[in-house]
This record gives sequence, C-alpha cells and structure tokens, in this order.
Amino acid sequence: MKIVVLISAIAEWNGVKPLFPDAKIRRFPFGECFDILIQDEHISFFHSGWGKIASAGSMQYVIDNYSPDLIVNLGTCGGFEGFVDQGDIILVDQTYVYDIVELMGDLDIVSYYASSLDLSWLTEPYPFPVRRGMLASADSDLPPEKIPLLRSHGAIAADWESAALAWVAGRNNARLLILRGVSDMVTEQGGEAYHNIEMFNERARGIMQQLIEQLPEWLNAVKL
Repeated sequence: MKIVVLISAIAEWNGVKPLFPDAKIRRFPFGECFDILIQDEHISFFHSGWGKIASAGSMQYVIDNYSPDLIVNLGTCGGFEGFVDQGDIILVDQTYVYDIVELMGDLDIVSYYASSLDLSWLTEPYPFPVRRGMLASADSDLPPEKIPLLRSHGAIAADWESAALAWVAGRNNARLLILRGVSDMVTEQGGEAYHNIEMFNERARGIMQQLIEQLPEWLNAVKL
C-alpha cells in the first residue's frame, strides 16, 4: 500500500518527530514531512497543520501528488465528560463542522459539511480498544456552552481538523482512517487544559507515541 499519515497540531507533530530520529525532514507547501519504513511499509508523514484551512489544503495536496491507498490522521481531541474518558482512543466514523454561522438564509450547514467515513475495509475485531464515534470540528477550542448542541448531533468529542479532512477525503473517494486520543476533558463549566498548554503538550506527546506504536497493527487490519 501507498500510505500517508497526516499530523495536524504543532504539539502532535513535535510528539512524532523524536520517534524517528533518523528521518530526513523536508518541506512541502504546508509544513514539514518525511518518509520512513515501518515493518517494511513505506509511509510518508506530513505535518498538515492545525485548523480546517490547512487540513483541507494538505489533504488535497497529498491526494493529488501521492495518490495514496490509505490516509491516516493521528491526533488528539477534547472529550465530553460523561461520554468518553481522558486517554480513550476514538475511531472516528462521522464528523461535522459547528463554527459556520449563517444569518441570511436557511442553509443546512451541519448536513453540508458532515461526513460519514466508510470503515468497512477495516477488519474487526479492531487491534486495540477504541471508542467509535462522531467528532465535531471548528477553528476554535470548544466553547463549553456549545456542548449540549454538539451532543444533540451525536458528537462525543471535538477537535480542529477532522471534519475538514473527512470532507475533502470524501470528495475524492479517498480511504481515510482517523484515530484521535482524548487529551483533555471539557464540561459545560470549562476545560481542564484551557490556559494550561503544558498539560496539553505533555498529554499530546504520550498520545502520539501510543498511536505511532499501534500504527503497524492498524495497518495490518486494512483489507486490501
């Protein structure tokens, strides 16, 4: 398989690079990238960047230039207390965007930018315990007061990128696997990592190391 791994946030990328000290870093239009062999699989890693804009651009770039058989996004997310726990790994099967506000008409924005990921090509039982579920995405840390709205649509966690990655991949009929570790918990009263970037950075390093260690088994679960 031709495999591309997209890493979004700066803290996530900083957690990945030290795991491959011999990798030769190069540049692409959106940031750094490198190629590596993992169990005889040639894998290209890209720091696709944080937020929906960089994510959409990077996704289209790797599809156009690499024609991958599989795209994997590994990263973090904020979990909704009572629905997931810190440290859970979410296997994302649905996404939607929640920060587009339209006041002039009646556009169905939630449906337009919603995606359902086809994971029928992934062998069950999965190689590691996961929570399969929906992520909501916005170019913003999650405002606590929006949790009831996000829950009403079925989301169990939120991030900055998954919805954009899934939407562009879907438009290209590209096979996408999104695995996000819950780095911090958010309630209607606030988030434990808000104004505590050290906590997020530390937990992001641990999550990225775990996801990279588990990656070979996930690749083995892919039905060719």
